Amino acid sequence: MKILLIGASGQLGGDLLRNNDGHDIVAPDRAALDLGNPEQVAEAVRALRPAAVINCAAFHNVPLCEEQPEQAFRINCVAVRQLAGLCAETGARLITFSSDYVFGGDKRTPYTEDDRPAPLQMYGISRLAGEHAALATAPERAVVIRTCGLYGRTGAKSKGGNFVDGRVADARAGKRIEMASEQVLVPTSTDDLSRAVLSLISHSRMAPGIYHLVNEGQCSWYEFTRAIIEILGAATDVVPVDRGGRTGNMRRPLYSVLANTRARALGITLRPWREALADYLRAKYPEGFREQRRHGSG
Repeated sequence: MKILLIGASGQLGGDLLRNNDGHDIVAPDRAALDLGNPEQVAEAVRALRPAAVINCAAFHNVPLCEEQPEQAFRINCVAVRQLAGLCAETGARLITFSSDYVFGGDKRTPYTEDDRPAPLQMYGISRLAGEHAALATAPERAVVIRTCGLYGRTGAKSKGGNFVDGRVADARAGKRIEMASEQVLVPTSTDDLSRAVLSLISHSRMAPGIYHLVNEGQCSWYEFTRAIIEILGAATDVVPVDRGGRTGNMRRPLYSVLANTRARALGITLRPWREALADYLRAKYPEGFREQRRHGSG
């Protein structure tokens, strides 16, 4: 299958390339194909005429979306609408991504694809708008994948790396780590997510619409951080704090766990989050595992 990949330099895009299982993936860098440049996007899709377009690009710096709502909507909604229109025009399938932040966090059981969204901040609002734009513009061709808490080998450039590597750096610097205990999510490895996405787009029964793809289980950011420290065997204090789901005046969902209902029905699942985390840390920080074994912890 010929695929145009937008956002190949990010965490998910990088792992889609690494885990490609035989597709012909064309992955221009951002200088050649910027989602925020409508002319570049139109020229690329029309010239390549791929069977599928995978859009991994987004404006996902959550606090910055509050300060720059126009840019958030330009990238997360308006550009997605353009992509959907181009896919409808050329006959391509569109696979684009959304977020657990489309939900308000009022549940205490995992959200399914059919649950009603209620975003609390501009990031979630812009992502939800992008979902509607894709599905309304190309209802027979658009696939929206919601996911949560991503970390991967490439790191998120707009956030200065990923959460896991940031906590490892804190531990190495001897910092005392304060971490939110009230927000519950599903940490998701982009290595696992990319494999699931590739399985989904190759599946003969993949239908348009919304899918949730995350690792299995759930935890708070505090529990996630504790797991990182425990797996590495670091002697670092991790302190739970309750900020009421707020960053300044911006609200975050207190519970945003996603249920992989539709993908599971196709036989596509991701492994438990802690297992995926251990493999990530083992590969990237092998010295941490040697330290762990010496102390007999874990």
